[in-house]
Amino acid sequence: MSDSSSGQSDRQDYEFQKVIEELEDYRGSGTQLVTIYIPDDTQVSEVVAHVTQEHSEAANIKSKQTRTNVQDALKSIKDRLRYYDTYPPENGLVLFSGAVDAGGGRSDMITRVLESPPDPIQSFRYHCDSEFLTEPLESMLEDKGLFGLIVLDRREANVGWLRGKRIDPVKSATSLVPGKQRKGGQSAQRFARLRLEAIDNFYQEVAGMADELFVPKRGEIDGILVGGPSPTKDDFLSGDYLHHELQDLVLGKFDVSYTDESGLSELVDAAEDVLDEYEVLQDKQVMEQFFKELHDGELATYGFGPTRQNLNMGAVEQLLISEDLRQEVASYTCPNGHDTYAMLDPNADASDAVCNSCGAAIDEPDERTDAIDHLMELAEERGTETVFVSTDFEKGDQLLSAFGGVAGILRYDTGI
Repeated sequence: MSDSSSGQSDRQDYEFQKVIEELEDYRGSGTQLVTIYIPDDTQVSEVVAHVTQEHSEAANIKSKQTRTNVQDALKSIKDRLRYYDTYPPENGLVLFSGAVDAGGGRSDMITRVLESPPDPIQSFRYHCDSEFLTEPLESMLEDKGLFGLIVLDRREANVGWLRGKRIDPVKSATSLVPGKQRKGGQSAQRFARLRLEAIDNFYQEVAGMADELFVPKRGEIDGILVGGPSPTKDDFLSGDYLHHELQDLVLGKFDVSYTDESGLSELVDAAEDVLDEYEVLQDKQVMEQFFKELHDGELATYGFGPTRQNLNMGAVEQLLISEDLRQEVASYTCPNGHDTYAMLDPNADASDAVCNSCGAAIDEPDERTDAIDHLMELAEERGTETVFVSTDFEKGDQLLSAFGGVAGILRYDTGI
């Protein structure tokens, strides 16, 4: 996947993750928080009609407070839908609205709209409960990736995609390979030759389907999985039927019992360990490079202050941010006139900060912003690739615990 598209995807995923975490913290005093998932092929007018119907039926709710809150939420959603034409944006639309507990017996009405989620919304859903429905969005952010799938035996084959957690069957074929029993009048030698020719032709057909589907996407594919009985899948791969660039993308071959569309699901299940490992493989590789530069080279930086300084100089090739980093950045003006930024500990007093330049104590911050947003904005301006690093392995956890969740691999030594 290209650096630019990967960076944009990471930024979008992070923005969605922040909204999900915010929504998960909200609670309603009753079943008064409304969530609506709208696929991009659903007409907005149909959704408006559905919301109008729900508003009417909400009049039957016994509790006056809950009734009022639900109807207010539905009215807010209906008002937001007026901003859209015939259909929602690409991948669909999700709306959240309701009166959330604000403490002290008070409630605040909030409405959030999420356009174009990471994956297409599959079906229309209306949900009213004491919590917002965020699970479908959470699943979109898990196990990201694009993998090619091939299952085959000597009777049939299916080729498709694994996009995140969604399996998309695309192409299928059935073979003309005769059974092992030869028909009368054929010599064993001639029958065996014809059977091998039929097998070869079928493998070429399957490879042709895979090439047609995968080769145009070879720059975006994270890997290819091949499944089937032995020795079919082994013969297929060892025979070099696939395009040479696709051969290099094969992550593994797996025994599966079925080669119809259900076989694609069986293949994904069989490859679960490989997919889990691949998910953090790229993170492991970049952290290995970081530690190598840290111990043996001069192209590593870490900590918010030094990394930000190197970013400003345009010296950072890859910005490494822990997926679990949840802190703010504050901007200050110190008594001696220096402009400075500091990352705030969520549990610390902001007035404890000192100037990075002279160490002078600083009063209240001028402005606060999300640390990841701040760093990614600098990275985008300087043409720096941002890599979000999982904490699911030792060195990834060390990025958060030992280096403050922020580090970088440099283009050149800056001496900082």
